[in-house]
Amino acid sequence: MKTPLFPIAAAAALLAIAVFASSAAAQTPQAPSGQQSAPGAQPWASMPHPAPTNLKVLPKNLTGDEVHEIMMKWAGSLGVHCNTCHAADPTKLGPDGRPQLNFPDDSKDEKAAARLMYTMTLEINKNYISKIENAEKPVECGTCHRGHLDPEEFIIPPPPGHGPPNPAGGPSPAVPAPAQQH
Repeated sequence: MKTPLFPIAAAAALLAIAVFASSAAAQTPQAPSGQQSAPGAQPWASMPHPAPTNLKVLPKNLTGDEVHEIMMKWAGSLGVHCNTCHAADPTKLGPDGRPQLNFPDDSKDEKAAARLMYTMTLEINKNYISKIENAEKPVECGTCHRGHLDPEEFIIPPPPGHGPPNPAGGPSPAVPAPAQQH
């Protein structure tokens, strides 16, 4: 007598789902006892961040969590990660076995550039934007960078009615030909 394939396939599928679910549950980081982590939250997002030790342009009274929040905003505005500005310390390994970042280290040129650009935005906002009546939005990293490390080149669009040149000669297709007078 032949064994029907459907029950065997169904049992195999259920077994695969059970194995996948148990392995996924084993890999999900657990919140410390007494704390609930938000669904989809990154485990590092709720960890307290140590007090900063090398602030040169940010206010020195910021907490580690406040600096982390600012850094995440800057990273998102530039489309980068922490290691763009912060050097790895090969002598200190994280739980994943990778070198931890040495946040106080000033060896990367990108960190100096970030400090200079931050100072520039402060000066623009204080000396120029604040003097424009009803100016509601300050200049920020994302004003120019818009998610890219290097701001994209801005190409001025042609004025209305002036399209690109017509390769066949004559006026541009965006500009109507002048009316003939008789």
